[in-house]
Amino acid sequence: MTSYQSQLGEGDGIAEELAESQRAISIAEFFEKNKHMLGFDSGARALVTAVKEAVDNALDACEEAGIKPDIYVEIQEAGDYYRLVVEDNGPGITKEQLPKIFGKLLYGSRFHAREQNRGQQGIGISAAVLYSQLTSGKPAKITSRPKGQADAQYFELIVDTDSNEPEISVDETTSWERPHGTRIELEMEANMRARGSLHDYIQDTAVVNPHARIEFDEPGLDEPLKFERVEGAGLPDETEEIRPHPHGVELGTLLKMLEATDSYSVSGFLQEEFTRVGGKTARSVVENFNDRHYGRGMAWQPPKVQEEVDVASAVEEAVANKGAAATSEFADSISEAVHDRDRVAHHEIEAIVAEAAEAVEADHDTTFGETVRENAVAAAWSVVTDERASDLYGLVDAATTTRKDDAVVEGLASRLADKFDSEGRHRLTRDEFREYVDRAADMTEEQDDATFGETARENVVDQLWDAAVRVPDDPPNVSAVADDRDTASELLTAMRETDIMSPPTDCLAPITAELVESGLRKEFDADFYAASTRDAAVHGGDPFIVEAGIAYGGELKAEGSVEVMRFANRVPLVYQRGACATTDVIKTINWRNYNLDQPGGSGVPNGPAVIMVHVASTNVPFTSESKDAIANVPEMEDEIELAIREAARELKSYLNKRRSMRQRREKQDKLATILPEMAEKLTQVTDNEELNIDDSIARIMNNVLVEREIENGTVRLIVENNDDVNADVDLTDIVTARPEVTNGANVVEMDGEWFVKWSATVEPGETAVLEYSVADDAEFTVSVDGVEDEKLTVDA
Repeated sequence: MTSYQSQLGEGDGIAEELAESQRAISIAEFFEKNKHMLGFDSGARALVTAVKEAVDNALDACEEAGIKPDIYVEIQEAGDYYRLVVEDNGPGITKEQLPKIFGKLLYGSRFHAREQNRGQQGIGISAAVLYSQLTSGKPAKITSRPKGQADAQYFELIVDTDSNEPEISVDETTSWERPHGTRIELEMEANMRARGSLHDYIQDTAVVNPHARIEFDEPGLDEPLKFERVEGAGLPDETEEIRPHPHGVELGTLLKMLEATDSYSVSGFLQEEFTRVGGKTARSVVENFNDRHYGRGMAWQPPKVQEEVDVASAVEEAVANKGAAATSEFADSISEAVHDRDRVAHHEIEAIVAEAAEAVEADHDTTFGETVRENAVAAAWSVVTDERASDLYGLVDAATTTRKDDAVVEGLASRLADKFDSEGRHRLTRDEFREYVDRAADMTEEQDDATFGETARENVVDQLWDAAVRVPDDPPNVSAVADDRDTASELLTAMRETDIMSPPTDCLAPITAELVESGLRKEFDADFYAASTRDAAVHGGDPFIVEAGIAYGGELKAEGSVEVMRFANRVPLVYQRGACATTDVIKTINWRNYNLDQPGGSGVPNGPAVIMVHVASTNVPFTSESKDAIANVPEMEDEIELAIREAARELKSYLNKRRSMRQRREKQDKLATILPEMAEKLTQVTDNEELNIDDSIARIMNNVLVEREIENGTVRLIVENNDDVNADVDLTDIVTARPEVTNGANVVEMDGEWFVKWSATVEPGETAVLEYSVADDAEFTVSVDGVEDEKLTVDA
């Protein structure tokens, strides 16, 4: 077969021929051929994805309008296709916006907003419309009635893949029974093989959206499935858009921000463009930036005053023609200021000289110009740096262990001293300090047969860096930083190494631990529930919050792996469970520590449990455009693990307590078998009255014992605490006659019976007594709350 390349012309003109075949493609045309990237790779999955996108849109619309969602989802058989209908009670969509929302890919209002949203790219629902038209050839049918309008608007449209614009075939007003909301109807090639995943999606959506009511119908159901909202569950907190956080931006983004800002200074740029950056934080970033851009000035110990060549003498020799008195005062002032410091750097001597010159000029009417000042600085600096080796010896000795020989320390210090030019300003970055130390250490190892490891070298660098002084130079302005990628990289590093408060969380709307637990209770019949919500963390400049919940026991299936529920911004993640960071984290946890079976010590545990994880973020790092799995981002994985472990610790306590109670019951059952026989034998031998076995068992088992005594119309309920902790007892005695003269109990009459309600805290080894009077022929029924059944004995 002749290849395409062989048909091209030879020699001149090949580039032109190739250019003629190149053309731009629209995003709609791209996804037309790559629909699998959006989750439409099979008929079964396509149906689930279409339902997901439509329901997500409906939930978002309702919440943004402050309306508790009431959503109806129906799947109908339509010949060779399936018809999907989704209705909501949201605010509706205006006539102008509706075609673009449903018929234009990458059209949306949330892409640039740093706040939590279910969808951001503007692809989801329009991709469902695109898939529908590709497989059935039929347009999407959309009805929407904005809140407050008398009529609804009805559209039939498809996506023009060449232009990525809606192509409208029907545009008319219509009547609709809903006062406001939106309805979309799509026909598509699909199948119901993923019915389980579809049901899971609907149920999971109900779990993490406890404020929503969802009704779902499909072929084969006798009646629609209804998922009611949790009573009292309010709408998620309203979110607010935030600026990026300095710890998360990348270099390319920073360069783009630097080019776009109106700020002139780096400090102003930081405060205007980033969240959590005020004046104090901006100064810290600028200081770190200057450390990287300019370096620090090495500061040296001033020479002792009694030295032959001191600072004052050196300055006097360097200054000429300024008069003896003025020169002497100038030199002495500099010397005194230098010696007042433990260490002094070159730029600090410049400031000292400038201050001394201004003072002398005022007193002696003499001008100390730039040349004179430079000579004075050079003279003073020469004296200060003359004994560099001895100064460095002290620093190196402090940084190294006592095992280092003095000669070795001296050798390293001497070689380091040689690296500092006697006439230079000794201004170095930390990396340059490290280069000095490495070269000196290498030479010492070669010539002195010594060893300076990485730790020792780093300790020396730390000593030098701490001895150095930050320079007072102003940082480059914003335009200069933007024009130099290396300088921008230095600023980025300074931002990341500065301790900055975590971003505000008002851009997020977590479910909250209380509602996570309520959602699990609503949909799963279990014995135990626990939930946790972590504090906000940061990834890529975007804050996120991780929440976890666990349900255990009850009607949950006991065989096989626990059920794992994954969510991102209140949206269930149905597919690609094995490629998700949430699943990976669950597999790495040692669940045996939490009393769950885990064959092999790794992997998803077994048992009657549900583990759910919800990630709320302004920008969830999904692994693909279909948004089915969360990427393995270390910061997010750490928070997922911590959230799961918080809930798992409560599960462990529950299971430990349950096991303890089971063992207690077994022990008590054995005693209940043995003691009656022993009591009977003892009664026969001693001819005494039969023993009260219940009392004995209670005391042996350290139970809380409740006994009743009745004498002459006086009723006494005695609570005896044989445990070693306080017992908070809530006691209700139901009596068939009116009680009189109760000692602090409340009495409520209902249907001819009287409820005597009494609460007491009984300390270990103590008793408490409820006493009241009543007619002799009354009947009694006692109920005790606040104490586990296994630790309670009632003889009343």
